[in-house]
Amino acid sequence: MLHLDDIATHEELFAWTGRLLREVVEPLSHGTTAHYRPYDWDTRGFGPDRALPPAPVILVEGVGAGRRALRPWLARLLWMELADEDAWARGRRRDGSAQNEFWEGWVRAERRHFTKDPSKPFADLLVLQCSEGYEVLQGPAATSAKSLSVTDRDGPASVC
Repeated sequence: MLHLDDIATHEELFAWTGRLLREVVEPLSHGTTAHYRPYDWDTRGFGPDRALPPAPVILVEGVGAGRRALRPWLARLLWMELADEDAWARGRRRDGSAQNEFWEGWVRAERRHFTKDPSKPFADLLVLQCSEGYEVLQGPAATSAKSLSVTDRDGPASVC
């Protein structure tokens, strides 16, 4: 799994595409281990090198994973359906008051990003959080020609 929080930085909230393609996607596409340096949001610097070996499936998690430049490399795009305000509140709780200034900039940057490069219309699956678990539905980009098998079961899982 690759967390995009490890790729983005204070200075490059969404301008990290080239680095991700160079350091992670290209090596993996050739069947070799990717190497990247995760960003430390507290010290505002990159940490030690981290290896990401090739695998049949690598989950890329985070805001911006479905951007136009990455979609050709994706087997499936999942969209977590969550109100912006709820997502931002979760992030603020996770990060604490030390990152308040960051969150003001993040909200503006995220809105700009999705205005220029929306991901949801290209999602194969929509993931909705329920009171207990998640429900997985066909996304806007799903077609009958695509297999929706994401588990050992036939079709998407639903627990709501």
